[in-house]
Amino acid sequence: QKTGRMSPPSPSGQRNSFIGNIAASAFSSSFAEVVTIPLDTAKVRLQLQAGASGPLKYRGLIGTCVTVAKEEGVKSLWKGIGPGIHRQVLFGGLRIGLYEPIKDFYVGKDHVGEVPLHLKVAAGLTTGAVGITIASPTDLVKVRMQAEGKLPDGAPRRYPRAFKAYGIIAKQEGVAALWTGLTPNVARNAVINAAELASYDQVKSSLLSAGMDDGVPCHILSGLGAGFVACVVGSPVDVIKSRVMGSSRYSGFVDCALKTLKAEGPFAFWKGFLPNFGRLGSWNVVMFLTLEQVRKAMRENDLM
Repeated sequence: QKTGRMSPPSPSGQRNSFIGNIAASAFSSSFAEVVTIPLDTAKVRLQLQAGASGPLKYRGLIGTCVTVAKEEGVKSLWKGIGPGIHRQVLFGGLRIGLYEPIKDFYVGKDHVGEVPLHLKVAAGLTTGAVGITIASPTDLVKVRMQAEGKLPDGAPRRYPRAFKAYGIIAKQEGVAALWTGLTPNVARNAVINAAELASYDQVKSSLLSAGMDDGVPCHILSGLGAGFVACVVGSPVDVIKSRVMGSSRYSGFVDCALKTLKAEGPFAFWKGFLPNFGRLGSWNVVMFLTLEQVRKAMRENDLM
């Protein structure tokens, strides 16, 4: 049966369970994180480099991955995977798992037919903001661990492990420092979440209405569409978020935005667009493909 919903009803006619949605979303987000975090590491390095002076060390998404692997070891491409998983379990589980219930709440229980696009966007903004407010410390630790270059042999690392990093930051900078960059992080993730989920929902609905089966090709195209839209609208806040979290040169969101605009011009906010799309596009394809298959398997086994 074809449906415009991002999460189809179960065979019994009941909607996916709340806990089942959270669990499936957390697993799918974590799996996508493991698969694509090398691209995210390269993206962060390129964004931080864009705001620095001197000759460019990193060039292009693949070139940056190769440079990091050669200079710091292949494992460095997965630096930050610990807090990345923490983030996806919390943020991914909440933002995606809550999307359908929040969307249903906004549209009302008596609504029949396709959900209006503006309500899909509103649901995505809401779940993105709520999820990242809770998960922001995991994002901070992830960015700092990714930004930390290779230290001389024998030198102690500032953040040796993810769990230890939370304590180090809280002890040295105060507990509130774990929410450094919260404003750009909420802005980025609310906007990108709305772009991803609403566009995936909308593209999939359009493809199904056009006669495409609710299968892997449909999910791939919908995931690519979600990644592209999210990248276009989210790149400015993504650049600012990475710079605020990864450098002490900025006092906050507005300071970073003004300094970046003055020093590099408006197009600086879309620097690294291709690596950003490479990351978001691939992440969305992997995540939504996994999510659809996990939900299908859970429904077939009466787990949802």
